[in-house]
Amino acid sequence: MDLRDLIKDIDKYLEKEVTLEGWIRNHRDQKTFGFIDFADGTCQEHFQVVYNEDLKNFNEVQKYLVGCAIKVVGKVIKSQGKQDYELEAREITLLGDCSKDYPLQAKGRPTKEFLREIAYLRPRTNLFQAVFRVRSIAAYAIHKYFQDRGYVYFHAPLITASDCEGAGEMFQVTTLPIDKIKGEVDYSKDFFGKMTNLTVSGQLEAETFALAYKKTYTFGPTFRAENSNTKTHASEFWMIEPEIAFCDLNGDMDIMEEMLKYVVKYVLDNCPTEINLFDNFVEKGLKAKLEKLVNSKFVRIDHEEVIKILKEADVKWEFPPEYGEDIAKEHEKYITEYFDGPVFIKNWPKDIKAFYMKQNPDGKTVAAVDLEVPGAGELMGGSQREEDYTKLKKRMDDLGMNYQDMEWYLNLRKYGGCVHSGFGMGFERLLIYITGVDNIRDVIPYPRTPGNCEY
Repeated sequence: MDLRDLIKDIDKYLEKEVTLEGWIRNHRDQKTFGFIDFADGTCQEHFQVVYNEDLKNFNEVQKYLVGCAIKVVGKVIKSQGKQDYELEAREITLLGDCSKDYPLQAKGRPTKEFLREIAYLRPRTNLFQAVFRVRSIAAYAIHKYFQDRGYVYFHAPLITASDCEGAGEMFQVTTLPIDKIKGEVDYSKDFFGKMTNLTVSGQLEAETFALAYKKTYTFGPTFRAENSNTKTHASEFWMIEPEIAFCDLNGDMDIMEEMLKYVVKYVLDNCPTEINLFDNFVEKGLKAKLEKLVNSKFVRIDHEEVIKILKEADVKWEFPPEYGEDIAKEHEKYITEYFDGPVFIKNWPKDIKAFYMKQNPDGKTVAAVDLEVPGAGELMGGSQREEDYTKLKKRMDDLGMNYQDMEWYLNLRKYGGCVHSGFGMGFERLLIYITGVDNIRDVIPYPRTPGNCEY
């Protein structure tokens, strides 16, 4: 049986025989008895196995090392030690040996940096077992939120000929013999007959489904060829991107707030052991922070008003805030502390936002929004999309975009277009917020960053 099921209904199995299969996490052998710290990965908890010299293979069992895979048959009993229950072993069988050079020994706590070097083993540690279980549960919660509300799950293409954000920091996909290319590239001879890249966002394609199904969402990998080595950037990461027809910016913010609260609460309810571990060993006060977010009313404020607050603040800024410009990390931190909670900053300057965002009547701003949360800064970003064909085409002209390649996107405005909105949230940024683990490399199983593509 699974350890998860045993612990869940422990009283049901008291004084009964059970069979467990898993791994030795620690082993303390004495002259006539021994204790095994046992885990099988089905839950965060471990279980103590007690054995004595009555075992047929007692001398052999005493030699089992940390990391060995074993099968234990025994009786669940009340413990005389610190734990409430333990397993009194009647049989212990070696299923998989482990050598002495196993790098995850019981003594000492390996650093996260060291564990990145052996990423294929780090899910076996308490911290990373908790991180990746929360990743699994949070992913399920995201799907559950949207599926329960009638959204269609859309699989955005990973190979694309469009650059959604216009950033240009994309990984190129080609079958051309790179070592033989000299001068200008003839993409007509490439696999797709044109220049193609790995996607930075599934938003534009998702809009096509929103205008057919009303509500859709993507949840998949995206890629950025950004030579950044910060704690919050990776070259491959996952994005959640819903698109909703007949929804304006206010409706968009309603969904952003409701979804975030739902996912955080779902993790709190379903991963209490993991959250307590993070609260005790990673970020003190984490649980209270998450509970406060779930019970908060998110503030909504214009970008211009935010700049006014920042300018009037009695603070010596490293990067002085300016109207018409983006805000820095220090500004994000101040504004969430100022309102003591999450803040939607809306109606951003047009010139610093993407081409597809709804242009406001003032001609200076767009109906865009960023969600800032205490302790993490920007967590989500969205906008009402420009539904006016003429305005969108002019905006693309102003930016020097080749709209012939985007004719399909413009046509959405001609063929039954309507008010529609959406947003994006980096899954790993959410996990950093939920777990308190502050490096994106530690919330992705196998991180892809500049100079690093192991496994």
